[in-house]
Amino acid sequence: MDNRAIGVFDSGLGGLTVVKELHNILPNENIVYLGDTGRIPYGSRSKETIIKYSMQDIQFLKGNDIKLIVAACGTVSSTLPKEISQNLGVPYVDVVFPSAQEACARTSHGRIGVIGTAASIRSNAYGKTIHSLRDDVHVFANPCPLLVHLVENGMIEPDNQITRLTVEMYLKPLIEESIDTLILGCTHYPIIYDIFNQVLNYRVTLIDPGKCAAQYVKKVLSREQLLTDRTEPGVTQYNVTDQVSGFQQTASLFLGETVSGTLNQVELV
Repeated sequence: MDNRAIGVFDSGLGGLTVVKELHNILPNENIVYLGDTGRIPYGSRSKETIIKYSMQDIQFLKGNDIKLIVAACGTVSSTLPKEISQNLGVPYVDVVFPSAQEACARTSHGRIGVIGTAASIRSNAYGKTIHSLRDDVHVFANPCPLLVHLVENGMIEPDNQITRLTVEMYLKPLIEESIDTLILGCTHYPIIYDIFNQVLNYRVTLIDPGKCAAQYVKKVLSREQLLTDRTEPGVTQYNVTDQVSGFQQTASLFLGETVSGTLNQVELV
């Protein structure tokens, strides 16, 4: 058993959808969260910059004595090389493999859609991972660069016409390919889950990367005998790289509950 915290990081607040699921299935675990809000989004950056920022995020978490690292960011998960992620000294979980595994298990006709940031889609990480699991599946991908900004700015109501029209625009080419399953390949996207369902007429299975990643974290912690033996609820420490004003209101949208725990503004080096 190991009572150290789980470290979770993202370019902004979308990774809190992973924290939400960790709270649900591992309620006694402590969590250290880092949202690099001062440099969001990562999805429009070069591969070299994404790797540089990711390593700074990881070093911050490792400085907080964590037992496992979760890249709760589709862009980082799609970009960080395995020679780095597999040599961090602690287990590493991203959102790509668990989501791809779930999509392969749930697709009914082998037609899987993937949406994400420009960097995620450009990397083809989801497509490569899916085809490593099932070579009989067809994958159709489309980048959705505006959605992170819309979600971060609170335009998430199911009847928000701007967000709905944007989703319709991005999903049109995937609908034309008759997808039966859609990976929401950015942890911001589950916040507008209802809009995706409406646009798809509830006929496509949606894969939530936050849920998939959290379930995989539990599996890894169990396998490595790293689960906590605490019986009381865990605590979460929130860290952001930009101003903290407005954090609680925005974060509560991602967490689905009132934010409790400490909040710090930090600087990465």
